[in-house]
Amino acid sequence: MELFTGRPADETGRLAREIRTYDLLDSLGIAYQRTDHEAAGTMEDCSVIDAVLGVVICKNLFLCNHQKTRFYLLLMPGDKKFKTKELSKQINSARLSFAAPEDMLKYLDIEPGAVSVMGLMNDRDHAVQLLIDEDVLDTEDFGCHPCVNTSSLKMKTADVIGKFLPAVRHDYIPVHLTGED
Repeated sequence: MELFTGRPADETGRLAREIRTYDLLDSLGIAYQRTDHEAAGTMEDCSVIDAVLGVVICKNLFLCNHQKTRFYLLLMPGDKKFKTKELSKQINSARLSFAAPEDMLKYLDIEPGAVSVMGLMNDRDHAVQLLIDEDVLDTEDFGCHPCVNTSSLKMKTADVIGKFLPAVRHDYIPVHLTGED
């Protein structure tokens, strides 16, 4: 794997959702580094990618309440365990579960294994509430997929919070997750 600055020179064969990600980041003046790789659908797959990028890719979980009336995108450190009960208390939403792949596609235009904060650019109705673990907010650099799991990006966390989120008109709720029982 190689580390590149910015978008691919040749966009042949890349999905429109990936190209839209680069278009938006470029239009916002957000600098990013990129690496291309085999499909990475798990945090274990991302460990090699982390080494190339020099940052840990965030664990991105797409969740919903039992009634499927509220959807959440949770960003947390890749090495932290997710405890549903711990998060449910903080956001006053009982019985959280993983949302269905159809909902992921409907709201974020993303498929399983490629969930990313970048998908919020496709949530024009603001149906998804972003939740960010405090440990992610405390990092200088941020790693994520550009809406596909065959490329990964590294950018400044401050740019994601201060430029990207306002541009896609999404706010976030900070959460404190310990990953302990």
